[in-house]
Amino acid sequence: MPRIHPEALKVIPIITLILLIISGILTYIFRNSFEGILVIWGVTIILILLLTLFFRYPQRPHLQNSREVYSSADGEVVAIEEVNEKEYISGQCIQLSVFMSITNVHINWSPVIGQVIYEKYHPGKFFPAWMPKSSKMNEHNTFALKTPTNHVIIVRQIAGAVARRIAVYKHVGDMVEAGDQLGFIRFGSRVDMFLPLGSEIKVKLGDKVKGSQTLMAILPSE
Repeated sequence: MPRIHPEALKVIPIITLILLIISGILTYIFRNSFEGILVIWGVTIILILLLTLFFRYPQRPHLQNSREVYSSADGEVVAIEEVNEKEYISGQCIQLSVFMSITNVHINWSPVIGQVIYEKYHPGKFFPAWMPKSSKMNEHNTFALKTPTNHVIIVRQIAGAVARRIAVYKHVGDMVEAGDQLGFIRFGSRVDMFLPLGSEIKVKLGDKVKGSQTLMAILPSE
């Protein structure tokens, strides 16, 4: 039995109550149809199970050195490009983006070990998370993490068309270790990472990655 993430306690009871009310109303409407009632409650149970599965909470400890960058999220690599990061770095860097579908685990792990030196929430739109413009225009939260080798990594949690809630667990001054959670995004969404130029990229477009497990890059040596 998989562990359930604490974020589930903020969502599952409310949605379950709504589903039960709807199912109860439909049961009354179709009270003369035994087959109809079976379908109603069968669908209700399946939806509750799928909702619970969405909030699964895998444990992913691993060893990590100060130059390794692991994926911050489960999903698919949808962007690898050189960009000008304007919010904190104010310069050129490498952007790695991972799209999280509704079937992925939606925990956001720290991709590096180090310390949180910047964190800021930005309200915004809710375009589909796979669209490039979602990085700048959607609701998002930005972290800057400084590694023991003094590299600065940006991690940006981005809400999508369905995701309307970004949870943040780390703040300025907090230390992060391998496997630590930065936050959680409910339902389909996206995470962007911005790495220093010269980083050795270990993934390619279309790769399926796992948060805190897939090696995304090696930071440049001093």
